[in-house]
Amino acid sequence: MHRFYIPPARWNLDAPVLDAGEAHHCTDVLRLAAGDRVTLFNGQGAEATAQITSIARDAVALKVLQSARTGPLPVQVTLAQAIPKGKNMEFILQKAVELGAARIVPIQSERTVVQLDPDDLARKREKWQSTVIEAAKQCGQNWLPEVATPVAPRAFFESAPRFDLMLIASLQPDARRFREVLAEFASAMPSGTRNVLVMVGPEGDFTPAELALAKSHGCRPVSLGPIVLRTETAALYCLSAISYALFG
Repeated sequence: MHRFYIPPARWNLDAPVLDAGEAHHCTDVLRLAAGDRVTLFNGQGAEATAQITSIARDAVALKVLQSARTGPLPVQVTLAQAIPKGKNMEFILQKAVELGAARIVPIQSERTVVQLDPDDLARKREKWQSTVIEAAKQCGQNWLPEVATPVAPRAFFESAPRFDLMLIASLQPDARRFREVLAEFASAMPSGTRNVLVMVGPEGDFTPAELALAKSHGCRPVSLGPIVLRTETAALYCLSAISYALFG
């Protein structure tokens, strides 16, 4: 069944309604009609099977047939991703949703090619959040990752929450094997939700000063193997390895 997103603030199992954007996709793009069944989700674990009851110009009314709730993943992963050039950020966001990231923080590092001015920040974040919603609709993810406002590394660490494990992809000699660090954490990880941070640099990697800053805040440098990866490949590598080692 086709999936549609209803924000938590408007989630109402008694009388759910698709807003203008989702209604347009439902009726004008997919050509669904009264009587058709769809899946609804609110991005915070709630999901419902519903039937279309009526269609208006800018809204679609539905009746819930059954509802369920999906629990969050046992490991909440934050991807702090240096903003890449071109459309690679949208690609990274899509795959981060599929691989279970709980939060994506776009990082404006010194070597980031794309430097956003304050007027661009809100527009970019809104676009990226839309990308995340579309990815969640397609892959069946009921927990919508948060896309933070782009931030510089120092500002990120000054406001970052507590993490149980902090990693930074690194090409430096002191970087440890990723699998070894994850295995140690998995064996020592007690039950309950754990928060993991992984940082991925831009084309050209983080500067030595940025790497030193991350290490001073508790980030462990990890190697992604002998081949130098593109930033979008590195992000997928990190999230896939974490998913394999820690999600169970």
